Amino acid sequence: MFFNRYKQQYRSNLALAFPIVLTQLGQILTQVADNLMVGQYGGDNPEPLAAVSFGGMVFFILFIATIGVAMGMTPLIGELYVQGDRKRSSALLQNGMVFYLLLGIMITVLQYATTPLLYHLGQPEEIVDMAIPYYRMLSLSMPFMMIFFSFKQFLEGVGNTRAELYVTIVANICNCFLNWVFIYGHLGFAEMGTEGAGLATLVARISAPILIFSYFVYYPCYRQYLRDFSMRHFSRQSVRRLLQIGLPISMQMFLESSAFVGIGIMMGWFGKEAMSANQISITLGNCAFMIVISIGAATTIRVSHCFGRRDIGQLALAAKASYHLVLVWNTFAALFFITLRHIIPTMFTTNAEVIAIASDLLIFASLYQLSDGLQNVSVGILRGLQDVKIIMPIAFISYWLLNLPIGYLLAFTLGMGPSGLYLSFFFGLTAAALLMILRIRRDIRRLSRNTPKEDVA
Repeated sequence: MFFNRYKQQYRSNLALAFPIVLTQLGQILTQVADNLMVGQYGGDNPEPLAAVSFGGMVFFILFIATIGVAMGMTPLIGELYVQGDRKRSSALLQNGMVFYLLLGIMITVLQYATTPLLYHLGQPEEIVDMAIPYYRMLSLSMPFMMIFFSFKQFLEGVGNTRAELYVTIVANICNCFLNWVFIYGHLGFAEMGTEGAGLATLVARISAPILIFSYFVYYPCYRQYLRDFSMRHFSRQSVRRLLQIGLPISMQMFLESSAFVGIGIMMGWFGKEAMSANQISITLGNCAFMIVISIGAATTIRVSHCFGRRDIGQLALAAKASYHLVLVWNTFAALFFITLRHIIPTMFTTNAEVIAIASDLLIFASLYQLSDGLQNVSVGILRGLQDVKIIMPIAFISYWLLNLPIGYLLAFTLGMGPSGLYLSFFFGLTAAALLMILRIRRDIRRLSRNTPKEDVA
């Protein structure tokens, strides 16, 4: 009875989530490919992998916050799409393209301007020296990624999650091939090491917006949203609406990612081996998280469509089905981490100390998997309901007032070392999940009271 009640919800959620899963995995595989190939390039020397870890980690904090702004488009487009409002959908897309491009350029300039700050984060100087060229290449990719996400979030809003998958597959093939060329110096190119990994990623990310724009131009059903594109149509009102939804999402993602970055910086205080081990564990955790974030994105689409129709009954069922899916997946991920904790690190490095630390970290990474899944789906539900202002204070309490201080206390004051830093994620993510679930329950009750009974059943 239970399964039959939710069977259609599972099917609908997974139909949307599956292409996003592959897309998100494709996104993280860019980093995985960089880590694997740079790690093998370094061999017993942990410095190249530590440099890529540090550079990618610092880049990620502003990258994820900026991408968060673009994610505000999805629930807005989702609501307009089910209402058949093509004119306003087109205006949001066109204004989003211009605004997100300008935002990407601003972030690139900011990242370049703040590069000297990397030397003041307590990391070994030789690691920072090696990380900066990689970091700068990633920074140059921001405007291109923002254009890509403009189209990507629009397509997710209308329920098309396959186009982004095809683009990501091509971009990742490009990245892996160019890694081989630039890192090791093949086909007549000079051996570039970590900088080569950054250059390969940059070229791959330039290809992504070109490919997805071509998709829009090729299909008339999407080309119509680009019709009569002109800067004269630039609307402050549209940008303001995008920011009203996108900015709180951005701040939530910034606060959450900054907790992981903060933990990563504190990990560097234990030395380059701990930094390398952290990168291995984070990479594995991100692979698991990409499944979760995909289910969360699918939940946003389902909830925004139900919200646009004011179908609260289906909305509640879709949300509960997503919770079920992430609990099953993250239980599997936790068991996977524990079972293979001694084997997985050997794929990245031959350094015995790095392998030993990474094996311990994977145990503690397994502890926060369920909480991480629940909080991410909860964020997806709140995005779909356009109730996003609350997620920023929840993130601040959970990650900055709990996660980071507890991590420092466990690792340094109580002497747990790197494992203590990872244990703190359990407290931060659990707090975020519980607070968001309470908010969702309140929203559902309020919507149910304001909706005719026949629509709630």
